[in-house]
Amino acid sequence: MTYSYYKNMQLNNIIFVYQGEVTADLVSSILHMMENKLDGDGEDKRVKKKVFNVMVECLQNVYHHLDSLQVSNLEGEINDRTALLMIGKEEKDYYVITGNHIYNSRIEFIRQRLEKVNNSDKEELKQLYQSILNEGELSEKGTAGLGMIDIARKSGQKLGYDFHPVNEKYSFFSLEAKIARV
Repeated sequence: MTYSYYKNMQLNNIIFVYQGEVTADLVSSILHMMENKLDGDGEDKRVKKKVFNVMVECLQNVYHHLDSLQVSNLEGEINDRTALLMIGKEEKDYYVITGNHIYNSRIEFIRQRLEKVNNSDKEELKQLYQSILNEGELSEKGTAGLGMIDIARKSGQKLGYDFHPVNEKYSFFSLEAKIARV
């Protein structure tokens, strides 16, 4: 069974995968590991910087915006704060994929923000970023909402995303950022 997981990761060019609780210490450790991996692979400094910056934003996005999934089992209520992080490498691109639970009530807001980001060109993203910085508005999570804009700016690509319904209260939100190696 372990070998099938290993082969599947090779076939899909996955170089790192993590599923579990996201903590500040974990974020720091993952970033350190991936920096060493990129150094060890002899990756171009500009590509390495882009990949690293996108990873930082994606991990911070999960860390700050994860909604705890309340599930019941034989022991009572469990507060599930697990998330998913995958990093892969294709011929021309690296990709960073994150996934975490969110309240269904947040889907439309997130979808609208992602559509705005994806429908903006490079200059519009810069203006949107500056506008949010100047207005200084904070979300209910205490952030300004710059993460998705920053990911799109640093990756230079449209962001992929999906909302998979879990139950009447939660969905699993996945975000994919590709970083071109050329």
